[in-house]
Amino acid sequence: MKKDIIRILRENARLSDKAIAARLGKKEKLVSDTIKTLEKDGTIKGYQAIIDESVLPELAVKAIIQVKVRPEREGGFDRIAKRLSKFPEVSSLYLMSGGYDLGLEVDGKTLQEVATFVSSKLASIEGIISTETHFLLKKYKVAGRILEEDEKYERLKVSP
Repeated sequence: MKKDIIRILRENARLSDKAIAARLGKKEKLVSDTIKTLEKDGTIKGYQAIIDESVLPELAVKAIIQVKVRPEREGGFDRIAKRLSKFPEVSSLYLMSGGYDLGLEVDGKTLQEVATFVSSKLASIEGIISTETHFLLKKYKVAGRILEEDEKYERLKVSP
């Protein structure tokens, strides 16, 4: 049942415990208690809305930055990853396979702000070998949600 609740909350975290219980055919108290347990044990880390980021100027520019790191003895990539996660510009951070070791999602108000983050903060960290920055131009889908619905297509009317 825990996994079912997690799947439902991932799809829509605003559903009430009562609505989730109805979907699962369970008692509301059981669902409520399970959610509290999942929050307390850290399975549920938080809740987030999917928004139109154009309304927030501090999120005007998003970049994906790939980082090649020199792994450390006893710690691998963890020490550098923990250090990078503390920067407020970094919204997400992943360990990846492939040509780069870490993937960062970075937010900024301007292209220059993100570029300055890369050159002055990121590149100066000991253990970082190289970076590659990709600026996001448009989002089509986030967290399983299509952001723009298809426009209704109508044929042009042709008169004889």
